[in-house]
Amino acid sequence: METKQVSAVLKSPAPHMVGDGFRVHNFFPGGYTINMSPFFLLDYGSKIQFSARRIPRGVGIHPHRGFETVTIAYHGAVAHHDSSGNSGVIYPGDVQWMTAAAGILHKEYHEENYSLRGGPFQMVQLWVNLPAKDKMGKPGYQAIKQQAMAFVNLPDNGGKIEIIAGNYKGQNGNAQTFTPIHLYNVRLNKQGKANFSFPANYNTGFMVIEGAVKINQKEIAPVDSFVHFKNQGEQIDVEALEDSIILVLSGEPIDEPVVQYGPFLMNTQEEINQALEDYNQGRFGYIEE
Repeated sequence: METKQVSAVLKSPAPHMVGDGFRVHNFFPGGYTINMSPFFLLDYGSKIQFSARRIPRGVGIHPHRGFETVTIAYHGAVAHHDSSGNSGVIYPGDVQWMTAAAGILHKEYHEENYSLRGGPFQMVQLWVNLPAKDKMGKPGYQAIKQQAMAFVNLPDNGGKIEIIAGNYKGQNGNAQTFTPIHLYNVRLNKQGKANFSFPANYNTGFMVIEGAVKINQKEIAPVDSFVHFKNQGEQIDVEALEDSIILVLSGEPIDEPVVQYGPFLMNTQEEINQALEDYNQGRFGYIEE
């Protein structure tokens, strides 16, 4: 099989705050113009120390329509509430997969006990686009705990691969997806090696959460960088230069027009206008402050 070559190793864009609880680097669509469909957005919250606080920091009530939010915790803890009646807390290693679909209100805050203690905080949030036929479907929520994830141990004490979605060497992730997606947390010990195979047309990227890795025996990707791959070849080899964590994302592109307006991700401007009207008319449900 042909090697899937690196397109670019991208440095973290300048950070900005989302609410008062999430300092993020937006790699795409704002930071870099790269095609990562079905992944529309990657906000990377690099490691930061938050001081102890009685009133939790976070993001207040806001709407979404037309896509899914996937939040992956590495340090800290986040509580979630939405207008479909779902709530939960994710801790390091956990994943929260919310399907906004036809419309949802939600809020995200630092979990109360974490807020009282303070400490390191590091997260990733992805926006995963939905195909047109599913954009107005029923909202959903998947809480994926680290201890329940399928995983594969790598040879020679190289580390392990936690499968959030898709499959790796016969092990399937727990997340249910609307289009073909592979999403892994790859935890490598120093000098640990892993190999991956994704279809040539799948948009593929690696977010380096900790450490530093060498890709295909050539490119070095340091912590807080994003590795974007070309849409040719299938095979990728990774070696950890130190103890490392990488978030691997690869998915079949959705070949449909995309129109974004704030928290809405639809196919036409008319659908955006309808989303605004539905939100203003209170059709996204209700959630307490």
